[in-house]
Amino acid sequence: MSELEVVKHTQNGPVTVESLVEDFRDLGVKPGLTLLVHSSLSPLGWVCGGRVAVILALEQILTPDGNLVMPAHSTTFSEPSLWQNPPVPEDWWESIRSTMPAYEPDLTPTRKMGAIAESFRKQNGVLRSGHPQFSFTAWGAEKAFVTGEHALEFGMGENSSLARVYDLEGWVLLLGVGHINNSSLHLAENRAHYPGNQNTTNGSAILVNGKRTWVTIKGLDMDESDFEEIADAFERKTGLVRRSKVGDADAVLFPQRALIDFAVASMGENRNVMSKE
Repeated sequence: MSELEVVKHTQNGPVTVESLVEDFRDLGVKPGLTLLVHSSLSPLGWVCGGRVAVILALEQILTPDGNLVMPAHSTTFSEPSLWQNPPVPEDWWESIRSTMPAYEPDLTPTRKMGAIAESFRKQNGVLRSGHPQFSFTAWGAEKAFVTGEHALEFGMGENSSLARVYDLEGWVLLLGVGHINNSSLHLAENRAHYPGNQNTTNGSAILVNGKRTWVTIKGLDMDESDFEEIADAFERKTGLVRRSKVGDADAVLFPQRALIDFAVASMGENRNVMSKE
């Protein structure tokens, strides 16, 4: 959507840092929370200061005693034979593997994470985890804990930033996006047991002792097809989901640990059924 279209569709005048703070507080964001945010800027309406205003509003509420966390995934730094959007010719694959720049947290851009997350990763004081495909960024009191030990294998699993948010009893904010963007449900996939749960092999270029090295990476064959269904059931059955407007955007806030525990049980039961059909 162009900026002119955003202006035309904004319903109640410009969105500001001050109005965002008020909207986030009304939704339930509080000082000291650990908050994992998935976001899209344009649904908010026209924001004075754009993506920067959203980041500043969240940090103002959370305070440095809390933690602001965002996805910083860079999925183009991956095995080219697996690419689908778009695929590339097979005779390119080896050239890509041999020449792809190594993942560097300060340099490698995000892909399809949105303008807010891309700007947040560049902010002074923000740390980024070391996974070349599924990194996360964090600001606040526990930023080193959230980002510090992100293993290469199973990048959305037990040794990921997602699991550290779980350890901190964090919350998730979906800002103008749906549960298809909710990466925490991938942690549930890694914890669930069902017959169709299969591993896959990917790859990326990383720095090993300062030298660019292509490595193979074991991970889970992830599936988002039932994420919305699981989240809808979680909301109906637990009453733990808070909904409101932030600017013009639909915003959803919920405790990450409760959703993951619910999703692990749901996947274990319902994906078993799916695998038999």
